[in-house]
Formats: sequence, C-alpha cells, structure tokens
Amino acid sequence: MKYTFLPYSDIKISKICLGTMTWGKQNTQEEAFEQMSFALDKGVNFFDTAELYPVPAAAERYAHTEIIIGNWLEQHKNRDQVVLASKIAGKAAFTAFIRENGFSKEALNTALEGSLKRLKTDYLDLYQLHWPERNTNFFGQRGYQHKEDEVWEDNFQEILETLKGFVKEGKIRQVGISNENPWGAMRYMELHRNDPSLPRMITCQNPYNLLNRLYETGMAEVSMRENIGLLAYSPLGFGVLSGKYLGGKQPANARVTLFPNYNRYSVGQNVPATEAYAAIAEAHGLSLTEMALAFVNTRPFVTSNIIGATSMTQLEENIKSIDTDLSEEVLKAIEGVHGSYPNPGP
Repeated sequence: MKYTFLPYSDIKISKICLGTMTWGKQNTQEEAFEQMSFALDKGVNFFDTAELYPVPAAAERYAHTEIIIGNWLEQHKNRDQVVLASKIAGKAAFTAFIRENGFSKEALNTALEGSLKRLKTDYLDLYQLHWPERNTNFFGQRGYQHKEDEVWEDNFQEILETLKGFVKEGKIRQVGISNENPWGAMRYMELHRNDPSLPRMITCQNPYNLLNRLYETGMAEVSMRENIGLLAYSPLGFGVLSGKYLGGKQPANARVTLFPNYNRYSVGQNVPATEAYAAIAEAHGLSLTEMALAFVNTRPFVTSNIIGATSMTQLEENIKSIDTDLSEEVLKAIEGVHGSYPNPGP
C-alpha cells in the first residue's frame, strides 16, 4: 500500500480509501465485515462513510452502514488502526426523512452525535459536509445555473464556528467538504484566513474518473494552491469503467442493473468513451478497472481514491490498482480519448 497524509495534519492515510455506501443494501453486515478485515489486512486504513448510507437513501435503512461499521469496530477492538471519516447529510429532497434544517448548529450537533453513537467511537478523524446547502450543483448538471428565488442565507461562519466547537471537544479531528465548487471552497478558506482559530477545510470529496474529470475545471487549482486534497469518489463510474456493462450487458446484482436511474455513466457518449478506454487497456495488457483506478491514483490533487465493491473479487482488484504504474504511452492515449469525449458523465 502507498500512504499519504490528510493535508495540514499528521493523520497518515492509505492512498486507497474503502468506500462503504453499499453496506446495508447491496451488501450484508457479514460481507461488510469481510471487506473491512481484508482491506485493513492489505494496508487500507482509511474508511469513508456517511449517515446517508446505504445508497439509494431510504428511511427504513437510514444509517445502517454506520451501524455495521460500529459493530465491526466493537467486535475487533481496533478503532486505533482505522482513520474514520463520515458526513452529515446535506439538505435535499431525498434527505428530508433525515432532517430539514441543513447545516444549522442544531443539525450538526444531532448528526454528529448520531454518527458517533452508531459508529461506537468517541471521535471521527474527518467530518464532512455532504453536499452544499445552497442550490449550486447536482448530478447531471454541467454548470452553475443561478436562481434568483433561491432561499438560502450565507451561514459559512456559523458552520465553521460549530465545527470549531466539535474540534475543541475532541469529537472530530479534521473537517472537509464534498460535492463542492470553487466558490464554496474559497469562502471556507477566506473565513479561515480571517480567523485561523476556525477549522480549515482540508479535503473535498467529489466524483472523479475517466468519464468525469470536471474537478479539473476550477477545483483542481484550488486543491493544488490551497492544499485541499481530493477524496475521489466513483472512480469507476458506478462500475461502468470495469467494462462489465459493455455490449449492452446487464449483469445481475450490479448497481446500474438494480437501480436504472443511476445510469449517468452508461448512456450517450459514455458508451463509446468507455469502449475506447477499454481498447487502450487491452492493448497494454491491463484490465480496464486497474487502468481507470491507476489513472485516478496518479493525479497530483488526489489525496485518496475511494473504491467500492460488492464482491471480494472486485475489492481485491481495486486495492491492487495501487501497484499499477501507467506508462507515458497509456497516459497519452487516455488524453486522446478525453479530447474526443470530454466529460460525458457529469
């Protein structure tokens, strides 16, 4: 395994992060336990979860993923071996069953206390805001569309003051954002600069893969200049970049097969783009999976690559990608495909 540090901290993390959003829906607790034990044995010490998980979100399964992780930590007594990250659910129609008061002080307190209880831990190494509160982006939208009638008041200061209290109490060590844009990231940085006692947002968890490199437009520069590390999620685009859907295949129990509305990486120009990437991998003796993950691993703004798997075979291949080095020839070929099919899967 390769390791790095969460920015501005002494928290050492694996370059591969274990994603968990299928546990409690597509994966049973027993399967999740096996994944965590295997990953930790392979050197993966960074686990990412959220109160919203498993996905698709549903009231009857609310926070089941955190409960599963807490049960595993309790059974194995190894909390000190795991760097644990979770998130408060952002305000959205599909999170209304959780709460409707966004990132207010009350909401943050309720969410954090709930996560700590379910995870059976006294602290989180990283606590993240799961989507911005303001109406700035959503899956499928390629650019910002301003809405004059948006009901949102700038509460960045209040959020940081509340998070500062959690840090002081020892309940969280570091804080981060997710699904964020440059304006939001820089507003948090501006407030921290004006008052360094406020916590610094050190990570941003956004989608990033061969079919969606929109992070490179704006946010990558923020990452490099402000040292906000990208925690890249969906590095395989819901499994599309494993190649398992090529040729119109619909493998049983696969995410897009089970949840057809999760098809943003498997329609339109995503199809010929994936075929082209698959051809590069084959020509160089690589699986599409390892090439796609290795590409993410090479990006200088990526702090950790959040993999997810529903089977142990997938998990093993995903973790092994850390040992794959891509040649200049492969990287050049990837850029050629990206030039022909730029970001078909927002």
